Amino acid sequence: MSLLLVGTMAFDALESPFGKVDRIIGGSATYAAWAASSFTKPIHLISIVGGDFPQEEKAELEARNVTFEGVEVVPGGKCFFWSGRYHLDMNTRDTLVTELNVLADFNPKVPASYQGADYVMLGNLAPAIQISVLNQLHKRPKLVIMDTMNYWIDTAMDDLKKVFGMIDLLMVNDSEARQLTGEHSLVKAAKAIQKMGPKYVIIKKGEHGALLFYENKIFAAPAMPLEDVFDPTGAGDTFAGGFIGYLARINDVSFESMKAAIIMGSALASYCVEKFGPIRMKEINAADIGARVNEFINLANFEIRN
Repeated sequence: MSLLLVGTMAFDALESPFGKVDRIIGGSATYAAWAASSFTKPIHLISIVGGDFPQEEKAELEARNVTFEGVEVVPGGKCFFWSGRYHLDMNTRDTLVTELNVLADFNPKVPASYQGADYVMLGNLAPAIQISVLNQLHKRPKLVIMDTMNYWIDTAMDDLKKVFGMIDLLMVNDSEARQLTGEHSLVKAAKAIQKMGPKYVIIKKGEHGALLFYENKIFAAPAMPLEDVFDPTGAGDTFAGGFIGYLARINDVSFESMKAAIIMGSALASYCVEKFGPIRMKEINAADIGARVNEFINLANFEIRN
């Protein structure tokens, strides 16, 4: 089943207690594409890059059946750039530099070859851009998921409410869920979000796992305890890409399948944070993913004897 990913392709400069990199490939679409390509093909990208986006990075993704027809290239422009510093707990960070560059003029176009995609992931972008992409689709996808952040909740709530009515699943972290709804309880927050439109809600809790909500059902997924976390920057996008990539592979959007998809996404995200950028995603294979999934299964596997 074809998968359409919309998001950024960027450069990051990162500093954490475990090291520092001055310039590395990043962006929501980049991380999601690497993750999703572990499960399904083809993957259609919609993004914008400058002439400085490395050709070797494009070639590596194309080798994974990722298509670039929907990626606008601005020859004289520069890619979106973000620089940040992580604190010791790796859950909080300071943004040092944000340069929109070509992203400031991003006006996505859905190519004819991308029409008919059954699965769509809208990465963290202005909700007006997310709406524009959905309005260009000729057929309602089987599943549309989206990500957002506190900035859009603060500045574009009207547009957010519009896009909420056009999607099936919203992914946010715990602080964003509380900010969006004013509810401290994540259960109440999820119910409030569902009333805004999305049937499914995933609330990510970082090192404490994730929660999936559908109607009155709740699934709690653990996070993998890791000795070293080098770079959590792309973990959320990797999680989302693995989640929707797995669902596209099995072509099933039931609650039970989403429970398995959360574990798949969590397994990939746990690998992603082990090195800076998407480096680790380029190294792992199906056997690695399977081994990590088994570790997740063993985390919460127990037997009660009477």
